[in-house]
Amino acid sequence: MTSIRPPRRRSTARRLPAALAGATTAGLLVAGLAATPAEAGSGATTTPGTVARTAGHSRFVPGPCPRTADPVPALEGANCGTLTVPENRSRPRGRKITLSVAIVPAATRRHAPDPIVWFAGGPGDDAASEAQLAVDGGLNRDRDVIFMSQRGTYSADPVLTCPNIDEFNARAVGLVFDAPSTGRLHVRATRTCRDQLVRRTKDLGAYNTTESAADYADLRVALGIRLWNVFGISYGTDLALTYLRTHPQGLRSVGIDGVLPPSLAGGAVTWKAAREGFDGLFAACAQQPACNERYPHLSRTFQSLVSRLEAHPVTTHVTVPGQPGPVKVVIDGGTLVTWLTSATHLASGVPRSIDELAHGNPQRIAEQWAGGKLSPQAVGRVAHGLAYGVFCGEWTPYETQAEVIRAGRRVFPTFPRSVLANAPQLPFLHDDCRAWNVPAQPRAVRSVVRSDIPTLVMSASFDAQTAPSNGPYVARTLRRATTVTVPYVAHVAFAESPCAQSITQSFFDAPTAADTSCLAGLQPPRFEIAP
Repeated sequence: MTSIRPPRRRSTARRLPAALAGATTAGLLVAGLAATPAEAGSGATTTPGTVARTAGHSRFVPGPCPRTADPVPALEGANCGTLTVPENRSRPRGRKITLSVAIVPAATRRHAPDPIVWFAGGPGDDAASEAQLAVDGGLNRDRDVIFMSQRGTYSADPVLTCPNIDEFNARAVGLVFDAPSTGRLHVRATRTCRDQLVRRTKDLGAYNTTESAADYADLRVALGIRLWNVFGISYGTDLALTYLRTHPQGLRSVGIDGVLPPSLAGGAVTWKAAREGFDGLFAACAQQPACNERYPHLSRTFQSLVSRLEAHPVTTHVTVPGQPGPVKVVIDGGTLVTWLTSATHLASGVPRSIDELAHGNPQRIAEQWAGGKLSPQAVGRVAHGLAYGVFCGEWTPYETQAEVIRAGRRVFPTFPRSVLANAPQLPFLHDDCRAWNVPAQPRAVRSVVRSDIPTLVMSASFDAQTAPSNGPYVARTLRRATTVTVPYVAHVAFAESPCAQSITQSFFDAPTAADTSCLAGLQPPRFEIAP
């Protein structure tokens, strides 16, 4: 195992304007993998995605490119179609569902024969909508890149999105985040979502990581691909690791970025992630003289604010683009913690925002918090049916609420219990899962993944959503892992760091000899200093 950490030098990275959205299985749920068809052998000359093929009980058919919520120029010129798969592989001749597929060609005419398949995050994000991110990062420089909608997502059929949950989250900016009354409304929205989705499928329990991994195994065979590579981001790393464990056939290499190990996924690990990401950002400020002088003891200030605001929430009004009038925003301790898990993407302004809040001015934080929740891009895009299938079938059955609270108390001992009860990014999750009411997946979904397939394990030092330490944890049992921590960037380094993109490209070129030399030149952001 190769472990690489950058020297303490300074860096400038391209910043994302907004945060990314952003957690095996029993032998009886085996993908319908028949022997690879003749066209899929090493002598295949057919362009993937242009010929109809069957893989066990699944079938690929060429056709139109996937629908996307926004225009995706990267899909122009793609070969597209659909993969029809069993909804539940324990009943392979039962109901079928359809997943959209797009294959973006390599940028060079003479390209490598082994494509890369992209595993989207979430859970519940749509792969086709992330195609531009992959192409802008150069992932298709000399390989085709394949995007398939995970079951239930925006370009799949059935579509298991629930705008009512997104609309509730928008209204909730005016509620006390941790209040029991907010929790009851939260669960009511979840139950309404479930009631809507059972009209589209009677088997919500089939929307999970195990089945998704089998979908991709079938896709490889149905496209006639002998060997391919996987690249997963955020929750897509959980899926990629599950795929690596359950369907290693035909895998040349695996890249994961923003690592969420299946064996740890749940509320407790989000507390560890928050502490590590916050500390990374606060330490960078402390090491920059101007920031340290203007905003000393930033971690202490932040933690004190969480306790103070939980006891006495602050209410303000802000102007949000697209809204007819001022929007009411309530900031309590839980709001502040959850805001910062995503605000590390906008690291340069975080110290100033926290300082202004400490001095009675909540406007900057309130505008960011409300702007994200009230954005049109926040409504109707996430497949909550898949998200709760994963949360409630794979996470909460193997982690109690008490364990989540204890994990939070270990890293933030001064936080009130009401804050610790709602893990960052996953408020009221156990209550939601009781309402969602799907069967627990077999304990094998929590297995530690062991493999000798070359794997790039990439983390980011400001990642407050999936802990930077998750990377080395996963790499312990991946014998041919290259472990990289990219400094000064937040969740999913590939999305905002040209260095991370360069490392990823070099890894797929030579999976046991990735070029990580760009890490040495990275520098921290120039933090904003208020007058």
